[in-house]
Amino acid sequence: MTIYLLIAGGYLLGSIPFGVLLTRAFGAGDLRQIGSGNIGATNVLRTGRKGLAAATLLLDGAKGAAAVLLARHFVPQLGDHAAMIAGAAAMIGHCYPVWLKFRGGKGVATLLGLALALAWPIGLIFAAVWLGTVLLLRFSSLGGMLGAVSAPVAAFAFDYPVYAVGLAGLAVIVLWRHRENIARLRAGTEPRVGAAKERA
Repeated sequence: MTIYLLIAGGYLLGSIPFGVLLTRAFGAGDLRQIGSGNIGATNVLRTGRKGLAAATLLLDGAKGAAAVLLARHFVPQLGDHAAMIAGAAAMIGHCYPVWLKFRGGKGVATLLGLALALAWPIGLIFAAVWLGTVLLLRFSSLGGMLGAVSAPVAAFAFDYPVYAVGLAGLAVIVLWRHRENIARLRAGTEPRVGAAKERA
């Protein structure tokens, strides 16, 4: 029963669509009808509201972190497994929210948040790879994907086997959610950060 509660609680927390709620509340329109239709911070940025984009990024990350921290607090007897299960459920909730007919975000910010909460060195490497790739190559999508892939590698290197397995599975989900971006990167048509018609 405890495992089911972790999954349900994490999923419901992760499924809160902060990007949609914020853009609607501040009169920026229906995020699902803007740009790529994605509910994450990158698409919020296309509304021209940088503050809302930053808030979305932080809140989406906070969902993953909160799920991990709450699991550790309320189910300490399950240790790393509880934290990983709750965090994974939160990310899946973000990517496939029931409230939006399972059409959610791509999971990068939520994955970063839960990685930081699991073990900050893992999250720090994730963030460094993500930001470094964006700054060097100007591809937001590639930065997110490489950051996600770096997380299980870092977890393995720092001897967190439970996290390594869980984060590897979540990295696969991130890659799947970016499949259209991968196709555009292969074709040389993926816009760089700052391009007028950038898509997430």
